[in-house]
Amino acid sequence: MSQASKPTLSIILRSAFFMALLVVITPPYALGVMLCFPLPHRWRRRSVVPWVAMATWLIRHVLGIDYRVLGRENIPGRPSVILAKHQSAWETIVLQMIFPWTLFVWKKELKMLPFFGWALAATPMISVDRGAGKAALQQLVDQGRLRLGQGYWVIIFPEGTRTPVGTHRRYKVGGAHLAVETGAPVVPVALNSGEFWSRQAFIKYPGTVTVSIGPTIDPTGLSAEDVNARAEAWMEAEMRRISPRKYDAERKKPA
Repeated sequence: MSQASKPTLSIILRSAFFMALLVVITPPYALGVMLCFPLPHRWRRRSVVPWVAMATWLIRHVLGIDYRVLGRENIPGRPSVILAKHQSAWETIVLQMIFPWTLFVWKKELKMLPFFGWALAATPMISVDRGAGKAALQQLVDQGRLRLGQGYWVIIFPEGTRTPVGTHRRYKVGGAHLAVETGAPVVPVALNSGEFWSRQAFIKYPGTVTVSIGPTIDPTGLSAEDVNARAEAWMEAEMRRISPRKYDAERKKPA
């Protein structure tokens, strides 16, 4: 079911029950993650795995949102930089079930969020101060190089924020720059989670999210701008293939 349909009572109740469960479960679990702070980075990262698995189960069985993955054969055999579309909170959870040992690049301010942000600060995620200009790019490279070397996969949303299906923002070059500086492959990912779980929306609609993994981009001999442009071209073309109605609707809107 898409968001074009009005929510039924069942969908409203499912959405409310899902949120209530997260509100009850997440704070005590986050406190447990925070207690893992003295442990080695791999144990701290492993501490969030049960919560991710639980949330994915709730998304599927309470909200009725399943997912399918296209292009699994394109996943490289070594840690990579994943450039993904960002439309909702869905991908911040479920992409961790698709790719191994993932870390996200977060803006530094998120660490101030009660419970969720505090737990985030205890894990080996990559924190960047977006207001630091060029220094932020160096923070990304320094932390990203370390984490890639430790065997983690780095997920970056090049548009910087959640963007509705059918539209797109300027792709920032940070993820591509990290790949060029470290030699890590780039994996472009298109997805349409926003058709069922849109930005800051309380109501979530049942359906199947498509996650499409594109051919790996080898950054060797390329500039960050070249890598970024190749990723953007594939991702935006693939979005039109997996969500054609959304893009058709945008084209038909009056100027």
